[in-house]
Amino acid sequence: MAVDVVIIGMGYVGLPLAREAALRGLSVVGLDANPDVVAGLNAGRSHVDDLHDSDIAEMHEHGFRATSDADVIADADATVICVPTPLAEGGLPDLGPVNAAAASIAAYLHPGMLVVLESTTYPGTTDDVLRPMLEAGGLVAGEDFHLAFSPERIDPGNATYGVRNTPKVVGGHTPKCGARAVEFYERFIDTVVQTKGTREAETAKLLENTYRHINIALVNEMSRFCHDLGIDLWDVINAADSKPFGFQAFYPGPGVGGHCIPIDPNYLSYNVRARLGYPFRFVELAQEINATAPHYVVQRAQDLLNDRGMPMRGATVLLLGVTYKADIADQRESPAHPVAKHLYDHGAHVQFHDPNVETWRFQGHDLNRVADLDAALADADLTILLQNHREYDLASISRGARLLFDTRGVTEDGANVERL
Repeated sequence: MAVDVVIIGMGYVGLPLAREAALRGLSVVGLDANPDVVAGLNAGRSHVDDLHDSDIAEMHEHGFRATSDADVIADADATVICVPTPLAEGGLPDLGPVNAAAASIAAYLHPGMLVVLESTTYPGTTDDVLRPMLEAGGLVAGEDFHLAFSPERIDPGNATYGVRNTPKVVGGHTPKCGARAVEFYERFIDTVVQTKGTREAETAKLLENTYRHINIALVNEMSRFCHDLGIDLWDVINAADSKPFGFQAFYPGPGVGGHCIPIDPNYLSYNVRARLGYPFRFVELAQEINATAPHYVVQRAQDLLNDRGMPMRGATVLLLGVTYKADIADQRESPAHPVAKHLYDHGAHVQFHDPNVETWRFQGHDLNRVADLDAALADADLTILLQNHREYDLASISRGARLLFDTRGVTEDGANVERL
């Protein structure tokens, strides 16, 4: 039976894409190598933040199913690769999952099929890595089948912009490939933007995240010298943000997290060094600044305790919010991990609370979150607000904490409150 699209990888990118396509009337099959993920989806259970079990049930009503059997690709008009590309040693993306997906597609590739890569990677991957694997069986991209790249733009926890109303960038191996990919995505996405080719689409994704990475590094560095100069950076940013043109507000914090911001710019930096022989200095400097943000937070925490006659060693430090972003459960690359490590290295007793996380795996074991937040605030020598989840009552936290270090600039000034 013909299938409109097989989406490979049922994670934070692939599953929301599958839902939107299914709800718009496409026949969709989710292909995932993890049998537990497949079993959960077929039983109506969601494993990503932005989708609930009711969303999966609605997908089933529209014919969605999940499988680990790659032979479903044989019946697909289109396949979309949404597998992870973690950072490997040396700054190169680990293309192992992409290569595995490509091998599965190559085994069932047929004339007229559209193949789209959505996994974030360095420029040239679609044409130089994916295309040769697909063409090994004799079919030629641009002639016998269509090949394109379309960067994912999923923003977990964003209630305003999702798959359907976020413009979709698409670049084809040839103009004909690009047109075929645009036609596919226009079936369930409001706006599709076509680039000249796959490399432009690949680089657009990296530019988006590099822009954010560099501007976050700028305010993270400003937060350090503003503190030393006695300047309230949060007030500075609010004042600058009153300008209706030429400025976009970015805010300092304990570090950057998730898959995109701390990782994607490195793909571009690696590619520039490997292919051109010189550094992408903005990215490398931003990486250096943002990577040291957790250490700076702990330095400030240590100073706060010292000012009150307490050493860090033996102090009880409560961390609030250990996810990389507010109002989600995702802990990938969360700055809470290096913050906790530095605190442990200084001899502190670390506790945590997060309304979205029941257990937090740290240094090889699970830490149970504190059960009574009010009691934990009263008992902790220092509380550090790392993530401003909407479930937190900031006024109550400020009143209840013996000493509060706010790394998000969201609390009011007070004798027991210090902001980054």
